[in-house]
Amino acid sequence: MSAMNIQAAVCYEHGAPLVVEELSLADPAPHEVRVRLKAVAICHSDISSLRGEWAGGRTPTVAGHEASGVVESVGPSVDSVAAGDHVVVTLVRSCGECDACKAGHSVCCDGKTALDSSSRLTSSAGVEVEQGLRTAAFAEACVVHESQLVRIPDDVPFVSAALLGCGVITGFCSVTNIAKVNRGAKVVVIGIGGLGLNAIQGAVLSGAAKVIAVDVLDSKLAAAREFGATDTINARATDVVEAVQKLCGNGADYVFVSAGRSQAFTQSIGMLNKYGSSVILGMPPDADKDFVVDSHALTTGRNILGSKMGDTCIREDIPRLVSLYQEGKLKLDEIVSKTYLLGDINEALEDAERGESLRNVIVFD
Repeated sequence: MSAMNIQAAVCYEHGAPLVVEELSLADPAPHEVRVRLKAVAICHSDISSLRGEWAGGRTPTVAGHEASGVVESVGPSVDSVAAGDHVVVTLVRSCGECDACKAGHSVCCDGKTALDSSSRLTSSAGVEVEQGLRTAAFAEACVVHESQLVRIPDDVPFVSAALLGCGVITGFCSVTNIAKVNRGAKVVVIGIGGLGLNAIQGAVLSGAAKVIAVDVLDSKLAAAREFGATDTINARATDVVEAVQKLCGNGADYVFVSAGRSQAFTQSIGMLNKYGSSVILGMPPDADKDFVVDSHALTTGRNILGSKMGDTCIREDIPRLVSLYQEGKLKLDEIVSKTYLLGDINEALEDAERGESLRNVIVFD
């Protein structure tokens, strides 16, 4: 093994266009794996980070955390994957030893790996380039901790498989793992993008009797219907809370908020019945992270549940979702709005930021 030169999209200044240039990618260290990437989807979290909407973001950095590819080489002590394996690459990494991991909540892992404090990427000037979310998948290849990978069958298309790295597991597993939606439930999903569509799919496959999609774009609402929504509400055209209450009678059992806006969080409480739960998936910018809730709404039985990536166990949940996809029960191909080459990544980001696409994906040769 040896360090290799790759093309990557580097953020040197928050809010500025990314620069596609050559970086050096080091060999994988112990418990690390180098993956030749085939596809990486653009998550709204990437956009928020690149625009500097969250505190703590450093530059230069390479973003991207929802990817798929082929294992190229493995570092010492790696036995979970081997060269040639097809894998999904995620930002979720787990040590297996901390309290969160032992309790079955690996997405909340408190353990540390070498990639928490160092990067395998270096610029031509010798400057270390941060691996965004310890992944850095807006590049031809990446080095990640072995716990961030899940093997997939060779016949699963890379473009569709990439979606399983974040958006699909967060939306779907928020329904099945966090809320545990029951058959016959009345469900509302606010925000019909990558997260929202998969929350809809999770609700449909859980047997929900009513699945109401809320968005401000008719095109997104049309997509929601195709993914199984029974009803749709355009939030620009009507009072959303009143419309949900009318459709549900005494209110919804569950509201999943994938829109990253505090106003949507507050509105969701008013859509619930007295024992319903609002599940928060979306991540607003720091400037809009606080929201107001009438405490009496909670003391009379309603619940607010947080969801960090649907409390996903990637080694169990991703294979389960792959099986559903192969059986024709889970839509993945239909989520992809458009594919782009790495050189067109700024166009892909701008398109995604307008909110009209479901998921844009960068593909590699």
